[in-house]
Amino acid sequence: MKKTILLVFILTALTSISHAQNGAKQAFNKTLIAYFNAKNTLSKDKIAAADAASILENINSFPIKELTPAQKVLWAAQTAEIKKAAQPMVGEKDIKVQRKQFETISYAMIKLVNGLKMNNNKIYLQHCPMARASWLNEVEDIQNPYYGSMMFDCGDVKETIAKN
Repeated sequence: MKKTILLVFILTALTSISHAQNGAKQAFNKTLIAYFNAKNTLSKDKIAAADAASILENINSFPIKELTPAQKVLWAAQTAEIKKAAQPMVGEKDIKVQRKQFETISYAMIKLVNGLKMNNNKIYLQHCPMARASWLNEVEDIQNPYYGSMMFDCGDVKETIAKN
């Protein structure tokens, strides 16, 4: 009887952890979508202020309590970098400045994707040698956010990150 109760308790605890992780995973993927929207906007030579605001909104509403202790440390460090870059993007009108801020966001997002392993879909890590910068893409085709129409397809796929 004690073994049965213990087994039920363990299964209940595991189910609770799984549900908690699902909420964090959904929230993280919403953040990824906001990031991809910013990448797509910049690659079309448009200002990504609204997308930066969406990134911030998703980060600020993220269910941090659902992360493991190690994930919390990673989340705190990387989202601090993202916030420092995204907040000024919201009011920035110079696309060159926005692209530089997006570079900071990209490197932090790359660390989050690799560390949290919560992406629902395959992600492509891409790099532009001219910009000396990397970014994440939801499609394999290059869509360069750092040069836009000047060099839309400049870059290489450096890594394909499997869905988790």
